Amino acid sequence: MKTKAIKTFMLVLMSVSFLAFTSCTPQDDPTPDNPTPDNPTTSGDSWAYLINETPHDAIVNGNTLTYGAHSYTVSGEFDFESPVTGQLTEPTALVTFTNIPSGYTEFEAVYNNLLGKSIQGTAAMIPMAMEIYARNAELGERCFKLICNSDATVAGIVRILKTKFNYSTYSPEGDQYVQRYLPAVTMKGAAWNNGYNPSEPYTLEMCRSANDPQETTFTGYGMVYYIYILAPGGWDTFQRQVEIWQPMGSDMYKVFNCPAVYTQCKNIYGTWNGLK
Repeated sequence: MKTKAIKTFMLVLMSVSFLAFTSCTPQDDPTPDNPTPDNPTTSGDSWAYLINETPHDAIVNGNTLTYGAHSYTVSGEFDFESPVTGQLTEPTALVTFTNIPSGYTEFEAVYNNLLGKSIQGTAAMIPMAMEIYARNAELGERCFKLICNSDATVAGIVRILKTKFNYSTYSPEGDQYVQRYLPAVTMKGAAWNNGYNPSEPYTLEMCRSANDPQETTFTGYGMVYYIYILAPGGWDTFQRQVEIWQPMGSDMYKVFNCPAVYTQCKNIYGTWNGLK
């Protein structure tokens, strides 16, 4: 009887240990096959393999920066002095680029050495950060923290992107609310009926908004500039307003607000091929 009791005790102990072990294993954590809205994973993203933090020199030549084999060019300007007349539909400022930055290292170099020094360049980094976030949430959030004016702005963006890029029990596979292709929708040539595949090199076309620049009164002071990213292929209201802030005394710009570029767009028709 004593031996039988010992065997029973050992079986119970092994069962408890097994349950404790399985409750701590990664199989219960969010995975590419089982993400959650509050803690999504992007490790299973089809383009996650493009993340590469290998450093290169950021070489600036005029209004073009090269980083390894990637290049970025800023051109045009905004006329905030003239009164608005008619419809604002013609681009006056452009940013063209061959690739999405390969990770935070390149993103930071591009921001600090070229794109962050202009309104249109800073605005163009929003979809870049969105795409990096979809590939790797941690790096993407760092990118947003670099270009945004406050943690509150970053939190507002990330809260939406968590649900837009990841299937979950709340948005199961096939739910059209999940729009992984959203970073491409702002780019020239991308449209709902061509799989949101933009022209190359990638181009963001912009013009000034109907709103005049506004002096800010929060800590740090500065000026908020209102511009449109022109994206006729993705939304009925294709003038997507973005607010860019320049702190007083700084030659760099920050993203002040940009919900219009990550709101629900038209449902895709065709196959999205991803971004380079």
